[in-house]
Amino acid sequence: MEEARKLKGHKASTTCCIASHSRRGVIATSSEDGCVCWFDLRCKDGIFTMDVGNGNPISSMCFKPGNEDVVYVSVGTEVKCFDVNMVTALKLLHNYNYNKDEINQIACNSKSSFLAAADDSGDVKIIDIRQNRMYKTLRDGHTSICSSAQFIPWRPWEVITGGLDSKLVLWDFSKGRPQKIWDFGTLDKGNKGNMGQCLNPAFVHALDVPEADVVDKFVKICAVARGDGVVSVINVESELNAVKSKSSAKPKKGSKSAPKVGGSSADPEIGNQNGDLHLDHSLGGHTAAVSCLTFSTFGDKGKFIVSGGNDKQVKVWDWSKFFIAGETSTGSDFLRSSFSLSRKVNWLCTTPTDSENLVVCDTSKVVKVYTIR
Repeated sequence: MEEARKLKGHKASTTCCIASHSRRGVIATSSEDGCVCWFDLRCKDGIFTMDVGNGNPISSMCFKPGNEDVVYVSVGTEVKCFDVNMVTALKLLHNYNYNKDEINQIACNSKSSFLAAADDSGDVKIIDIRQNRMYKTLRDGHTSICSSAQFIPWRPWEVITGGLDSKLVLWDFSKGRPQKIWDFGTLDKGNKGNMGQCLNPAFVHALDVPEADVVDKFVKICAVARGDGVVSVINVESELNAVKSKSSAKPKKGSKSAPKVGGSSADPEIGNQNGDLHLDHSLGGHTAAVSCLTFSTFGDKGKFIVSGGNDKQVKVWDWSKFFIAGETSTGSDFLRSSFSLSRKVNWLCTTPTDSENLVVCDTSKVVKVYTIR
């Protein structure tokens, strides 16, 4: 691994980074200093800095799909929407003050019609960003902090969320109710694939879903960063089909079945009968909580999952080997590369270039840029 390029501009620990799809090389980073710094990796210095939080930490950012002149930023309980056109002056377009507790992540759906804001209360606010109004509150899915939220690109009315109750919840946000709940806390503690991390709860710290064009090439999945050091790749459609088949075969009025996750196949270290993949330290994975992950946008888009953790490690996983029909893989095949950092990883993102394609925010005030080949 080549020495990292260092991007300076923040005055406190960096919290989040996003990479532009329409402007190659342009990235935005945020920090506990309340600022967003913009960089063009083709240039030596930063482009400009936005003081968004007035000294309050920024927890999350996202672009508006299809119009990256518009960016959403969460500060405390508020979501702010800015026009960041590089030619004109910065402009605040909207403020959304619907969350009652600290926001952990925001996400915009692919049609740029809704924004999800997950907060410490466990609630998720779905905001209609075309009408600039509250659309729905998703509650009673999580019993603790809701840490992450992502829209499902192939299911236009569904969003998936993760929380510090170790649950992953798939919602029909048009109806405001869960479609499916995965409880990672019910994993068999005797599963040797999780040995060494059994004392750390399987909190969901982050999740990501592939973009629509990636789904067409592979399978419909969700990647989950867990507190017990595991990166789980959940075959969402397979799990939903299993639930539908079971309910149609044995209809029970008013009954509720506990969702089943992992650990019952012939090789519990790797996957289960529903087609899920669990990447743990026995496969070269993390030895502490996985704090963040993302699908790669470089090379064969979506082929890799890049994860960062509290063990100061970044891992690059070739998850696709598990899901390609007819291809056999052993555990050692999934980890493509790994490298160590000097600090814990807070967030990371990738860029669609051959070099300088991994951006890492750690607990320092300096953003690092690496090249994965």
